Amino acid sequence: MRSTKDRIRHAVSFEIIGLVLVTPLGAWAFDMKVQHIGVVAVVGATLATVWNYVYNLMFDHAKLWLTGRVGKSPVVRVLHAVLFEAGLLILLIPFIAWYLGVGLLQALMMDIAFAGFYLVYAFVFNWTYDLVLPVPEVPEAGR
Repeated sequence: MRSTKDRIRHAVSFEIIGLVLVTPLGAWAFDMKVQHIGVVAVVGATLATVWNYVYNLMFDHAKLWLTGRVGKSPVVRVLHAVLFEAGLLILLIPFIAWYLGVGLLQALMMDIAFAGFYLVYAFVFNWTYDLVLPVPEVPEAGR
């Protein structure tokens, strides 16, 4: 298991590196100023963090109320992930449209592009993090 310190290092480095990468890439891809995409990226990362907490709390309470337990099967995990991303899209699209002065359809396309970037980035970052800073071995019971 990772320590609290390691989890904080992981989360902070994930967000900082992600912002450093997505901001210039987004500015280039959408032909917009780096500062504008930077604001969208920082607001998006902040909103995603808050939404992650709120959503997981609501999801677990709803699951407990509906089924009497909070455990998640693989199918429920897929539903959980899809609903999380859908909720984040709904939260971010109006902000992106307003802040960048674009239509809702363009904001949707931009948000999908950001989500696609972060999907690939999360895979690469986490794999690299685990290679550079491996998870400490957990001693077996009784040892």
